Amino acid sequence: MSQATNNLAAYIWSLADLLRGDFKQSQYGRIILPFTLLRRLEGVLEPTKAAVLAEYENVKAMNLPEEAEEKLVLRAAGSLSFYNISKMDLSRLGETGIKENLEAYIQGFSKDAREIFEHFNFGEFIAQLNDANLLYKVIQRVRKADLSPEAVSNHEMGLVFEELIRRFAEGSNETAGEHFYPARHCKAYYVPCFHGR
Repeated sequence: MSQATNNLAAYIWSLADLLRGDFKQSQYGRIILPFTLLRRLEGVLEPTKAAVLAEYENVKAMNLPEEAEEKLVLRAAGSLSFYNISKMDLSRLGETGIKENLEAYIQGFSKDAREIFEHFNFGEFIAQLNDANLLYKVIQRVRKADLSPEAVSNHEMGLVFEELIRRFAEGSNETAGEHFYPARHCKAYYVPCFHGR
């Protein structure tokens, strides 16, 4: 891992500094990893965001089932297998109503992407962060990390994510391979997102 990649992983993991006292060390990864994924997805989706939003406006008027709607909207996403139809991003969530705005933003992802956040029980952690008055602070820290493909290659992002998982496993006293997400999610989603496969 290059020094720049290591520095990026360390910066992202520094979110733990905000979580100490309100969350157990074993919970850090369940907050840091989905926020990292969310920020990366923003960067990946940015080039097609306007086209996806325009296509969604056309498609939603057709009153189609979600599956059919997804297939049509995906055309505007280019070669990507996921999209987000929310006009929000981490920089537009505001200070008031931030919890509701973030939840709506996550609900704007296509079904497969939403399932990843559901697997993390991300909604539960969003509520806990909000109750601890930490949600805004965490979001401000996360949005400062440029995780777009132009700034961080797919290979480097994969290394960063693996380092974050390693740190989480260390803090949770887990051994390699005992991580909390199923292999199907890793193969179906993390690998294409972070490694470009």
